[in-house]
Amino acid sequence: MGGQRQIKPGKVYQTVTTLMNHRIWPRIKVPQPVWYKVVESIPPSEILTRPFPPQHKAPNPKTRRPSRLFQPQQIVYEEDELRKTFYKDHPWELARPRMIVEMDGKDALRYDWSKGLIQPGMPLCGESVVQRQLWMMYNVPDMTREKAYDIVRREFYALRQEEEVERRIAKEEAQYVGAYFGKSFLQVGMQLEDEQYEKWKKWAGKQIEAVRAERDSAYTSFGNEAEADSIDLDEIAAEEPVEEGVPVRR
Repeated sequence: MGGQRQIKPGKVYQTVTTLMNHRIWPRIKVPQPVWYKVVESIPPSEILTRPFPPQHKAPNPKTRRPSRLFQPQQIVYEEDELRKTFYKDHPWELARPRMIVEMDGKDALRYDWSKGLIQPGMPLCGESVVQRQLWMMYNVPDMTREKAYDIVRREFYALRQEEEVERRIAKEEAQYVGAYFGKSFLQVGMQLEDEQYEKWKKWAGKQIEAVRAERDSAYTSFGNEAEADSIDLDEIAAEEPVEEGVPVRR
């Protein structure tokens, strides 16, 4: 059964093509299905057995029965480990806005990482550090991964400091001529944090009152301690009627 060829799925494209070419009403155009071009470029398989996917790395010889044999392997690049190291040390770089729109898909070919982190049409980001570090690892003699990371990281810090100084000076100049700026990201964050803290204080107060009410309801004589202390047992004994034949002790 597995070795037999199934030609029925392959006829779907031929049948649809025939229907589109031989129309009942010549003036009415039959709309082309969205999957038509895909099936044309990638026709369905004619055999039921799953093909062995290409192997991107050597299999582990210690495993007797390799698991997930027919599943595609994960493609791992060398830059992935460098990105993981950088963003682990600088997590706030992920919060910066990124522009991922490319002009013609060949923007990376116009970058020359031998000149530094600043490249035309590419803002300074973590990807600049990764590509610059990778270039130094393969083009500078006796350059290790850790050493290249330290060198590029210092260049990155210097450029970030320059950007911060330029931004601060531009803001001061604008304020000098009458410009007004709203709250900074730090101030907005602190305000939101204060609002959440005030909400938590109200919620915590209600929870404390509920716990106190539950604790007070567990004691039936709660609040009558003062009255209990003021009661004179001798007066109560004198007011009670004395039965006959029972001597009263003074």
